[in-house]
Amino acid sequence: MGILESLKALLFGKHDVGGEKQDQKPADKPADVIVEKKASIIKEPKEEKPVADKITVGHVHMSGCTGCLVSFADNYEGLLTILDKYADLVYCLTLADVRHIPEMDVALVEGSVCIQDHIAVEEIIETRKNAKIVVALGACACYGNITRFCRGGQQNQPQHESYLPIGDLIDVDVYIPGCAPTPQQIRNVCVMAYLLLKGNDEQKALAGAYLTPMMNLAKAGTEACGCDVMYNVINQGLCMGCGSCAAACPVRAITMQYGKPQIERDLCIKCGACYAQCPRSFFSFDVVNQYEGIMEAIDAAMQP
Repeated sequence: MGILESLKALLFGKHDVGGEKQDQKPADKPADVIVEKKASIIKEPKEEKPVADKITVGHVHMSGCTGCLVSFADNYEGLLTILDKYADLVYCLTLADVRHIPEMDVALVEGSVCIQDHIAVEEIIETRKNAKIVVALGACACYGNITRFCRGGQQNQPQHESYLPIGDLIDVDVYIPGCAPTPQQIRNVCVMAYLLLKGNDEQKALAGAYLTPMMNLAKAGTEACGCDVMYNVINQGLCMGCGSCAAACPVRAITMQYGKPQIERDLCIKCGACYAQCPRSFFSFDVVNQYEGIMEAIDAAMQP
C-alpha cells in the first residue's frame, strides 16, 4: 500500500485498495454535525376542578355506638361524590387527622353528652361556637336514646353515669332521627344542606321544604317517648303497622298487637328511640307535595 492509499485509509477507513476488498467501516460523522432528537410533546389533560363551591363538614363523636358513622360511611360511592363535589371533611375522629374542632359550615354530632366528662361538655360547646349549622345525627344526639337508661358503674369510668342529648346543652338546628339513620337520609340532608347554603333560589326553596320538618323536630325539644307515637302517629291515623317502633325500643316496652303498637308505659324509659325510628313521626305535606322536585335535585347532585 502506497502513501496515498494509506492516507485515504486513515481518513476514510479501509476500502477496496488495489482491486482487493477490504473490511469497510462506516465513516465517522463530522464533529461539527449535531443531531438533535426532538422530544415528543404529550399534552396532559387539564385537571377538571369541581364547579361547586364546597362547604366544610365535620363529624363530632360524643357518647354513642358509632352506628351513625357506619351508616354515614355506608353511602359508599355516594359519599365519595359528596366529598369530591360538595363538601370538605375537616373534622372526624376516625377519618381526619385533626385534634381540635375547627370552624365549619355543618357539624354532624353523633351521640349524647356525658356531663361528668368535662372534655365532652367543652367540645359540644365548642362545636356550637364553630359551626354555622349543628345537626343532631341519630336518636342518641336527638333524644338521648338508650343512654338515658345508663346507670354508670363501668369498670373503666364508673363516674360516667349521666347522659344528655345535645339539645339540652346547645341550640341544635336540625335533627336526623333514627337508630341509626339510613345512609340515604344522611346523604339527602348533606346535599340539601349544601343547596340551602350555596344553591340558587329554586334549590334553596326545595332544600327548605325538605329540611323544615327536621328543623321543627329540633325546635320541639329533646323529650320523646311512646306517648308521642300515640299522640302524633297512631291518633292521627298515620300508623302503617311497620313495627319500626317496637324493633327500636331498647327495653321492649312496645309490642305489636293486631298490627298496631302496644306501649307499656311502666317500662318506657322515655328515650325517644321509638319516635325517632318511626318513619311518620315527622310527616310533612310540605315534603310530600314537592317530593318529585326534591328527589330530582338529589339525583342530579349525586351524578358522578
